[in-house]
Amino acid sequence: MAGYDRIPQAARLRPEPFQLKISDEQLTRFKNILRLSPLAPRTYENLQEDGRFGVTYEWISKAKDHWENKYDWRDREARINSLPNFTVEIKDNDGESFQIHFAALFSRNPDAIPLLFLHGRPGSHLEFLGVMDQCRKRYKPEELPFHVVVPLLPGYTLSTGPSLFHNSTNEDIARIVNKMMVGLGFESGYIAQGGDIGSYVCRILAANHKECKALHLNFSMDMERPPDTNESEINDAERRGLERMQHFTATGSAYAQEHGTRPATIGFVLASSPLALLAWIGEKFIQWSDETPSLDDILDDVTLYWFTQSFPRCIFPYREVPFPAPHVVNEY
Repeated sequence: MAGYDRIPQAARLRPEPFQLKISDEQLTRFKNILRLSPLAPRTYENLQEDGRFGVTYEWISKAKDHWENKYDWRDREARINSLPNFTVEIKDNDGESFQIHFAALFSRNPDAIPLLFLHGRPGSHLEFLGVMDQCRKRYKPEELPFHVVVPLLPGYTLSTGPSLFHNSTNEDIARIVNKMMVGLGFESGYIAQGGDIGSYVCRILAANHKECKALHLNFSMDMERPPDTNESEINDAERRGLERMQHFTATGSAYAQEHGTRPATIGFVLASSPLALLAWIGEKFIQWSDETPSLDDILDDVTLYWFTQSFPRCIFPYREVPFPAPHVVNEY
């Protein structure tokens, strides 16, 4: 790890080094389930090449073949393990403990600024590996201007949770993440960045936890234009953005209603078939990305979700989408 794995001296927590290793038995079982997973029949909808009705028959059939016969999980596993990975126990206010996984590049520069990167769904810490690689290439540990900390949110892939004993919210996620950052020695302050679910958590961190000094978001929670909008002041780029937002709300947001209103049902559905999970998650990578990720990058994410039984555990934040608490709407 070339020195990036040294925990800050001020840390009160004692994270344990972690190496991801899916057993051969799990890998064989996964390949057998994938091989036996049938494709849906061709339909008018899945034959539309523009994908306006979701993933196409051509894409899912080619993806299944690649996943089954060419995709190398061990190679991708090694890629994940090439960066410092840790697990740490975080005890919440009610005494319940969570094992939180995070990847990190700890600087030896005394002036390094702590940066917290928070993923969303259907993402994970994998979406930040490229940024971390660039940091390693550009800076030695003594020169790195940042401490880069990339946790997996509670309920997502390698982190445990959410609680089985009570309802969990984005405020709970923020509190646990802040406890982790403070425990790692960053009590004097850190900067948070987040997208999707991570953007919700970032806003709560900034509002509720004094240790979060600044934030950067790449996702807007608001799906409606402010009522006092002056049409004459909207530029062309903003107008296109508003049109995209309206189109997404009308034709692309049904998944969030399903997650928010029937999380148990969709959890059972997508935990039963890796091919179903690929269709549900793969569609979002294709439609939401400015540049479509490589098939291997998409499969990395879906495979990690499958091995960690993540999907049923990670969609609880969506219950705040259709029925947000009044204080959530007003404060964040």
